[in-house]
Amino acid sequence: MDHAADAHRTDLMTITRFVLNEQSKYPESRGDFTILLNHIVLGCKFVCSAVNKAGLAKLIGLAGETNGEEQKKLDVLSNEVFVKALVSSGRTCILISEEDEEATFVDPSKRGRYCVVFDPLDGSSNIDCGVSIGTIFGIYMIKDNHEPTLDDVLQPGKQMLAAGYCMYGSSCTLVLSTGEGVNGFTLDPSLGEFILTHPDIKIPKKGKIYSVNEGNAKNWDGPTAKYVEKCKFPKDGSSSKSLRYIGSMVADVHRTLLYGGIFLYPADKKSPSGKLRVLYEVFPMSFLMEQAGGQAFTGKQRALDLVPTKIHERSPIFLGSFDDVEDIKALYAAEGKKE
Repeated sequence: MDHAADAHRTDLMTITRFVLNEQSKYPESRGDFTILLNHIVLGCKFVCSAVNKAGLAKLIGLAGETNGEEQKKLDVLSNEVFVKALVSSGRTCILISEEDEEATFVDPSKRGRYCVVFDPLDGSSNIDCGVSIGTIFGIYMIKDNHEPTLDDVLQPGKQMLAAGYCMYGSSCTLVLSTGEGVNGFTLDPSLGEFILTHPDIKIPKKGKIYSVNEGNAKNWDGPTAKYVEKCKFPKDGSSSKSLRYIGSMVADVHRTLLYGGIFLYPADKKSPSGKLRVLYEVFPMSFLMEQAGGQAFTGKQRALDLVPTKIHERSPIFLGSFDDVEDIKALYAAEGKKE
C-alpha cells in the first residue's frame, strides 16, 4: 500500500475547500454563498451520474421504457434536480430555468438572498451521439430585504456575483468564477469530489480556432460573413484559422477558453435576435470569458452591459480571445460608419 500517495490524495484542493478559502477572505461573510454553491455542485454530481447512466442504457439497449413507464427525459430530470437542490439550500429567492416558461419564486419559509439563472442540460439533443453536454448557471444577489420581483433578475450580466458551467463528457468538469478569475475542477469518481485541476484559467490573447455553424452562412450579416472569410483567407499573410464546431455551447466554449480563438452565434435573417438566451447562456459564458482575460460582444455592445427585458430573451454573441473579438468589433464599427 502506497501510504505517501494516499496521504497526498487527502491534501487535494477540492471545490468545497476552495470556496471556503475564498469565503475566509471576507470576515463579514455568513457562509450563505458557500452553501448555495455546495447545492449547485451536488446538482452537477447528480446530473453527471444520470447522464452517464442514460448513455450506458442507450448503448446496451435499455433506454426507452422501464417498468412500463417511459424513462423521464434527461433535460426534465436535470431541471427537477436543480430546482430541488436550489430551493432546499434555503438561500435562493428566484430561479430562472431554460426548461420553465415562468420564473420560480421560492416560498418565503425557504427564501434567501440569491437569484439563480440556469440551463439545466444545454445541448441535450446531442446525448445519443456521445457529445459533451452541460449545465450553465449564473448567480445574482438581491441587495436588500424587499419582496423579490423579476426586476431583481432582469439585470445586466456585469451585476452577476458568480457564473459557471459543468460539462459532462469524457470527464466531468466544473468551471467557476466568483469574480476573481476562473478555475476548473474535475470530478474524481473514486472520491466523489471535484478537484482543482485548472487553476486560474487565462484564455490566450489570440487563437487559431473559430467556432460557428457555417450552415447558416447564407443568412449572415456583412460583418459576420467578412470575419469568417478573413478566418479562412487572411490577407495579411498569416495562417488560416481552423474551424471547430461541436454544436453544444458548453463544449465549444470550454475548448475556446482553454485553447483560445472565437465562438460565434450571430444574428441572421432566420433569427434576427440571435438564438442563444441572454440570462443563462450569454451572460454566464461572457462573465467567464472576461474573467479569463477574453471579451464578449453582441454585435452592438459589450455582452455584460446588455439589460434584458424578458427572462428568455435572446441575443447574438461573439466571445473568446481578446484580439479575435477586437477584430469582429472593428468590422461592426466599420459597418456602422457606412450606415
